[in-house]
Amino acid sequence: MSIPSHIFREYDIRGVADRDLTDALAEGVGRGLGVMLAGADGAPPRLAVGRDCRLSSDRLFAALVKGLLASGVHVVDIGVGPTPMLYFAVHHLGTDGGIQITGSHNPGDENGFKMMRGKASFYGKDIQTLRETIVAGDFGPLRAPGKVETHDVEEAYVAETKKRFDFSNTKTGAFPFVLDAGNGAGGPLALRTMKALGLSPDPLFCEMDGRFPNHHPDPTVAKNLEALVARVRETKARVGLAYDGDADRLGAVDEAGEIIWGDKLMILFSRALLAEKPGATILGEVKCSQTLYDDIAKHGGKPVIWKTGHSLIKTKMKETGALLAGEMSGHLFFADRYFGYDDAIYASLRLLEILSNDPRPLGEMLADVPKTFSTPELRVDCPDAVKFQVVSAVTKRYKEKGYDVLDIDGARIGFPPVGGSPGAPKQGDAPKWGLVRASNTGPILVMRFEAGSEDELAAIRAEVEAAVTEERQKLAG
Repeated sequence: MSIPSHIFREYDIRGVADRDLTDALAEGVGRGLGVMLAGADGAPPRLAVGRDCRLSSDRLFAALVKGLLASGVHVVDIGVGPTPMLYFAVHHLGTDGGIQITGSHNPGDENGFKMMRGKASFYGKDIQTLRETIVAGDFGPLRAPGKVETHDVEEAYVAETKKRFDFSNTKTGAFPFVLDAGNGAGGPLALRTMKALGLSPDPLFCEMDGRFPNHHPDPTVAKNLEALVARVRETKARVGLAYDGDADRLGAVDEAGEIIWGDKLMILFSRALLAEKPGATILGEVKCSQTLYDDIAKHGGKPVIWKTGHSLIKTKMKETGALLAGEMSGHLFFADRYFGYDDAIYASLRLLEILSNDPRPLGEMLADVPKTFSTPELRVDCPDAVKFQVVSAVTKRYKEKGYDVLDIDGARIGFPPVGGSPGAPKQGDAPKWGLVRASNTGPILVMRFEAGSEDELAAIRAEVEAAVTEERQKLAG
């Protein structure tokens, strides 16, 4: 079978549904996973399968299940819902893995497959091996057809979540909050769970609609939060919550309608966690503000900067025993009182729990975080053939100059204060750093910058962008 290579990405399979994700491809994914996830004795696996509400999801589900059954897989159909419901199903039902059909935060005409091997992510080399298996058609001997059972896990999800929260004796009493699910797959389950806990969310776009008629379901883009900001201000809510299309990312705005990005949410979560679990290890990723890592250390925690990517984060959490991790994108992972995967519904309840025990506005809770100036995530086109070489060249350049460079995922360059010398920043210095990393999912370089003033921010951004341009031109020439 001839299939496009670009849809087999680092963490999942994703493409334009009616162009890239044919029935034959989806069936091949099912056949291939049936082979790769088989037991040591070759016994076919039992796999949970879920899907989001996109218009293409039912078609892809039918084709995927056809392939799974052909490989003898026992399919557990959990129905339509968010990706965290699939993660929960794998843990709750003890299946050998799972597959979620979802386009995540991408436009409605796109879709894809997120996969699990046991309770861990199926990613990286495994995804490339899956592609090779599909292309070769190497599915092994014919097996007796598998079977399908339907299992509704929503009730169990709600019941399990109720065990972890108690809002009946909060210090602040009932408070208004808005939930914008972006017409994605997480709205109905979130409302059901919150109401079961005695909460009263003000729902905004919580009906599932795979056309996403109101706004694009990606809370990392400020434009997509405009309706939420307006509703929060109008109703004088304490917080506004936003999910992406499959509800594994959380966005938030405070009582004034100001966006609280992922690294600031992590500060709130880490402070609450460290008050109960002193010395806990907490992970962030290379795009997060230095103020996050400084704050974790200040409150007695062990900060770890790690690579971007939900699969990589989950793997590192298990390795380090971290109780909390998060990304700028709003993927938030709780191993404290939870399973360690990214679930925006659960994360939003942890945020509401913090608010229920602290009468201060969110903005005031974060008022003591040092003021910095930062760019959003900047994405620059760069051919796949040279993007990693450009990053390597920039890394080498700054290391040779004596700068402090963290190179676990691209180059996070620590700049000295004004008048200082290259090297690791001293305690008390305002954060000043620039990041250059190659995207794992496209011909793109990702950059981000942070500094103590707008002038310093502009200066380090201009310097690093010039270095990137120069190194790219060398490689192109």
